Amino acid sequence: MSFGQGGPQSQWDPWKPNSQQPWGGNVDEQTPDWAALAEASETRNRRKRLLFIGGGALATMAVGTAVAMAVISANGDDNASGKPTNLPASASLPTGATSPSFAPTSAPPPLDPKEFISSKAKDTAPLSPTTLFPGTQLTVASTVYKKGPTADTTNCASVSAGTLPKVLTANGCTRLMRVTYVKGNIAVTVGVALFDTEAQATKVKGQADTKSVVKSLSGKGVKPFCDGAICRTTTNSYGRYAYFTIAGFDNGKDVTAKDTAVFTIGDDLGKFAFDQIHARGETQASAAAQ
Repeated sequence: MSFGQGGPQSQWDPWKPNSQQPWGGNVDEQTPDWAALAEASETRNRRKRLLFIGGGALATMAVGTAVAMAVISANGDDNASGKPTNLPASASLPTGATSPSFAPTSAPPPLDPKEFISSKAKDTAPLSPTTLFPGTQLTVASTVYKKGPTADTTNCASVSAGTLPKVLTANGCTRLMRVTYVKGNIAVTVGVALFDTEAQATKVKGQADTKSVVKSLSGKGVKPFCDGAICRTTTNSYGRYAYFTIAGFDNGKDVTAKDTAVFTIGDDLGKFAFDQIHARGETQASAAAQ
């Protein structure tokens, strides 16, 4: 190969291996163009930086893809849908969970009505034959008893007979109220005696006998009854009250075991007396609780 003028020349490239700088010939024509070389060097450097940045981005994308694929296929190759299958379950209440419970509050026990009709100190509500036996008649089931006269006295012995005056006086009777009800030719008088304590009334009930009777009360349209005839009598007590009944015919006829109507009227009025005394206790207990 000729290295003379006009022949082919090897181009010297400082960045190419085994490239040689030509010598000889016209010195000026063979002097390297340093400006061109600098520009070429800058172009190469810029190209390398771009390649480095691009390569890094591609590597990052590759890593991200690998991670995503790893997450998707973490549960095995059988998940054909490509969807995650090992997601946490929705939150739920523990098995057997129940609503919160609170300790029940304790209400005070209701007041005992009997407590208020068992002593003079607590039994302070107004009291009279009218309050104990209100209205003009009494209906029990389908039976109507017409109300007759009433009476009230502090001399208990004066309105009792037989062995009862002594029993009442010995136990400190302070008051005895009476009322009469009639049904046809049968009449019954109810007597309610008061004492200061329940113990006194209880003794009266225990000490009374078949000869302990309250006197019948007539008048106000009611004929005299049980003045000398045999009549049916009862004795009982509740709280500081002792109550009595005497029932018979208003024509002087004696009462026998066959006269069930007399027994019924006596029982009905005795029960009514008890209910009214108890109701008195309930009213006072209710008022005290408020």
